[in-house]
Amino acid sequence: MSELQVLREEIDAIDRQIVALFEQRMAVTEQVGRYKQSVGMPVLDAGREREVLRKKAECLTNSDLKTEVSLLYQSIMAISRRQQRQLVEECGSEDDLRIQTALAAVRDPVEHPRVVYQGEPGAYSEMAVLRFFGPDVQSRGLTQFEDVFDAIKQGRADYGVLPIENTSTGAIRQVYDLLSTYECYLVGEVTVPVSHCLMGLPGSRLEDIQSVYSHEQGLFQCEGFLREYPSWKRIPQADTAGSARMVADGNDQTKAAICSKRSAELYGLQLLAEGINDRKENTTRFVVVSPNMELRKDRTKISACFCVPHQSGSLHEVLTIFAAHGWNLLRLESRPMPGQKFQYMFFVEFTGDLLDPEMTSTLRELTQSTEGFRVFGNFAANLGEQA
Repeated sequence: MSELQVLREEIDAIDRQIVALFEQRMAVTEQVGRYKQSVGMPVLDAGREREVLRKKAECLTNSDLKTEVSLLYQSIMAISRRQQRQLVEECGSEDDLRIQTALAAVRDPVEHPRVVYQGEPGAYSEMAVLRFFGPDVQSRGLTQFEDVFDAIKQGRADYGVLPIENTSTGAIRQVYDLLSTYECYLVGEVTVPVSHCLMGLPGSRLEDIQSVYSHEQGLFQCEGFLREYPSWKRIPQADTAGSARMVADGNDQTKAAICSKRSAELYGLQLLAEGINDRKENTTRFVVVSPNMELRKDRTKISACFCVPHQSGSLHEVLTIFAAHGWNLLRLESRPMPGQKFQYMFFVEFTGDLLDPEMTSTLRELTQSTEGFRVFGNFAANLGEQA
């Protein structure tokens, strides 16, 4: 027998002892959970857990393992909390009710829907609308992102389509903030390859340009190209297509717009430079927003948001729930909470189906481990297309 085999057998023997002791520990923590249930105590006792971690570190003869033993017991205590929360009904009931109410009000997709988006005709948002709903959809552009949410809330539209992230510049922060404010649901997503062009009035030349107009994201995504022309004034606008329209209406050959070819064709502009975005694989993901939850076929992705207590290990505990149930975490985004210093709301996307029986216990644990847990929707993932 080799030295390695001897060492592995020794590890196996130790592991058998650890597993047996772990079973004993879980039997005791179950009794603790039943006691908490009987007297109405919360599962989490942060002070007690800090004391446990301190004492376990003191038990070490090798102080170099202090961090490792702390991580070990954080995981063990997270497992114990999961066990106890299956017995104790606490702090998630209101959030549970909101999820169940949304599921009870699920509607079928609207036939011949009215769809709104932010921007002018020709905007990438309009392209997303056409990709998701088809060329015959009844759609119109609105001025601001919030106008889209308000139109849905007031019943003036059945759906809204909004950008939520870009492969070059990341999350669209305004949309995340509005999602947390408005009572709405996500029923789908669609990706649009973004190929920015510099467009001017017919007869204009690159050397004539003094000012460039576009959405702030368009300007950011073309930073490399714009650095070649440091004298140009960069002026952010509400959207790319609106910038094209403004340049077309302005009759000033010193002005240009960063927009799509479709926008330029709609407003009669001339191509000055093509494919000027820094990343050629530049893609924007759009979400389809609805006043009611829908559970369309082929749904594989769940979107939600939550807050966690401002204490050590609280986010780790939430992430442990996803791992324990086998759900793949696809995205985690944080946004500051208004009026609260250094407090954050987390937006999460993970694999799953809200009607999967296993998801019920997952959501129960999540609502009990977080504050204000909210499900935005369950929809089919869109992996994108080539430009």
